[in-house]
Amino acid sequence: MTSIAYRRANVDGFNVFYREAGRVGAPKLLLLHGFPSAGHMFRDLIPKLADRFHIVAPDLPGFGQSDMPSRDSFAYTFDNIANVIDRFTEVIGFDRFALYVFDYGAPTGFRLALRHPERIAAIISQNGNAYEEGLSDGWNPIRAYWQEGSPANREALRGFLTHETTVWQYTHGVEDGTSVSPDGYSLDDFYLGRPGAHEVQLDLFGDYHSNVALYPAFQEYFRKHQPPFLAVWGKNDPFFLPAGAEAFRRDMPDAVVRFFDTGHFALETHAAEIAAAMAEFLVR
Repeated sequence: MTSIAYRRANVDGFNVFYREAGRVGAPKLLLLHGFPSAGHMFRDLIPKLADRFHIVAPDLPGFGQSDMPSRDSFAYTFDNIANVIDRFTEVIGFDRFALYVFDYGAPTGFRLALRHPERIAAIISQNGNAYEEGLSDGWNPIRAYWQEGSPANREALRGFLTHETTVWQYTHGVEDGTSVSPDGYSLDDFYLGRPGAHEVQLDLFGDYHSNVALYPAFQEYFRKHQPPFLAVWGKNDPFFLPAGAEAFRRDMPDAVVRFFDTGHFALETHAAEIAAAMAEFLVR
């Protein structure tokens, strides 16, 4: 069995909770989760790779067990989230690492790659988008809030934060719903229910336009640096379309793209298959 340690790092006064497994000195692998989850989404993946890699999976600021300071003292933007995670990697000594990104983890991790291309050994993107063709019509209510940050448009997004929507995110596009454990979405629902959490998430919905604005810069990074790249994609994702996965090959012709017959949270149903694809890719 693989031992997983549950730690906290003081990042310039910001408390970042993280999971750590594997041997210090092994090739480093940083796992970045998405909305509305936390590092627990990697609970099935970590044990399958920890015999070969030194793995760290932090909870992003405002998520999971990491600090969720008030909106008066911390602006919930993707730039600020990336700032904290960037310093976190320095605090824990992750100087060069492979990067696994999912959902919100993608614009966070791609910002790290832009800032420090020399630190990125490889990238695995699991439903982590960097192309406008990868955005489905499911983003339209959020796009409306980008274009007009009115109270009405903000209020319209609260439906994304309900228990029913969280369950739907986990189960939509999954062939057999009984294969999805309730543990993941129930824990996410608990974190979303904390006082102030909804306003934090609404702020991030509003700031997501900053990620789309950076897509050309991300794409230029891919073209210039040609990082070893693997896309592992739940092809039935209602938010990030398969076209977004295919688009990586436009800028990185050697990118490997693998589709799985599942939804947004592909690790819930295909952790073994994704771990095998990652191991083969990273060893090569």
